[in-house]
Parts: sequence; structure tokens; C-alpha cells
Amino acid sequence: MLLTSATLLLALSGYAALCMASPFGPCRKCSGTGLRELRKGAKTCRRCHGRRRRLRIGTRAYNAWRRTHAAGTRPTTNPKGAPPWR
Repeated sequence: MLLTSATLLLALSGYAALCMASPFGPCRKCSGTGLRELRKGAKTCRRCHGRRRRLRIGTRAYNAWRRTHAAGTRPTTNPKGAPPWR
């Protein structure tokens, strides 16, 4: 149980470090080429719009959490020295 928890924690922290270092990863649909092969020829990828990179799932989840947290907290525009409830 302890070994499994440690391995999971290590994997999650490694993925979080990867998302912080490189928030964009290659598009999974076009394999990072920006083009989709069709019978008639090639078209730009619909998912990445030809840019070849997309936000990683972890980065997308972190951004959603940050937006939710910012929307749910009150702004702190108090004068200096005033308590937050005034």
C-alpha cells in the first residue's frame, strides 16, 4: 500500500513538473504535424488548427481550477491596516 501510494505521488508530481515546464504538448490527432491525411489530400487538423501543439490535460485542469478559485474569492481591496471584514 505504501509503495503504491509513493509511486502514484511520484508519478503525479512528475506530471505536474512536466506541465509547469512545458504546458503545450503535441496534438494527439495529427501526431504533431498540423495536417490530417484524407483520401482527397491533406487538410489542417481541426483540433490544433494547424499549430501542432495543444494544452496538456493537467494544464487545462489547473487553469480551470484557478478560474473557479478566482471567481469564488472576494477581491482584497482594503485600505492599509483595515481588517478584512470592514
